[in-house]
Amino acid sequence: MNIPMRWRVATAVSFAIVPLAGTILAGPAYAQFGGIVYDPTNYAQNVMTAARSLEQINNQIQQLQNQATSLINEARNLTSLPISTIETLQSQVDQTRQLLSEAQRIAYDVTDVQQVFNGRYKGAALTAGQNQMVANANARWQDSVGAFEDAMKVQSGIVGNLGATRSSITTLVGASQSATGALQAAQAGNQLLALQTQQLADLTAAIAAQGRAQSLESARNAATEAEGRERFRRFRTRN
Repeated sequence: MNIPMRWRVATAVSFAIVPLAGTILAGPAYAQFGGIVYDPTNYAQNVMTAARSLEQINNQIQQLQNQATSLINEARNLTSLPISTIETLQSQVDQTRQLLSEAQRIAYDVTDVQQVFNGRYKGAALTAGQNQMVANANARWQDSVGAFEDAMKVQSGIVGNLGATRSSITTLVGASQSATGALQAAQAGNQLLALQTQQLADLTAAIAAQGRAQSLESARNAATEAEGRERFRRFRTRN
């Protein structure tokens, strides 16, 4: 058994003191050895002084150990998280943005939307000649079909991100639970928040794409109804 040094010294001191107790209680005794006077009382006091000094040294050693432990804990708290999912999250966001930028016929742009609607959904487009009305109706149908196709592409891309999202969640939760310090735990938490932000971005993109398709379909129906009224008016005028 590996007994600490301070306990071995303390035990030795105790054994040294016990035989002296009877001598001290019985009164001072002197013996001469080659001219040197032996004083048991003085010897016992020296031993007690040495024991107290040893205890002070042990206390100082304990304080140093506590300080070392504190420094180690501080170092752990300042240790950075060894993993990062930021690049993966940024890649997923970029993929979703790319799908949105590939929108057919009518882009996600206010000016483009305004020009297209003025050209084939309202105003002069609904009172143009017969051939132009047919062309506009065909263009609106293509707008709607393209928008629904775009929405499905975006939704497919988001579903494709779910596998990577699941992997990121598993990695970050594991890193958070096994974090060795406050900094690692905070960084894992920040990356989980970034993951939630990416999921919200995907959800926003899906809603935007689906809303665009539905809006174009509603606009097409409204334009078709307006054209129908115009054709009927012309028919009555000719007759």
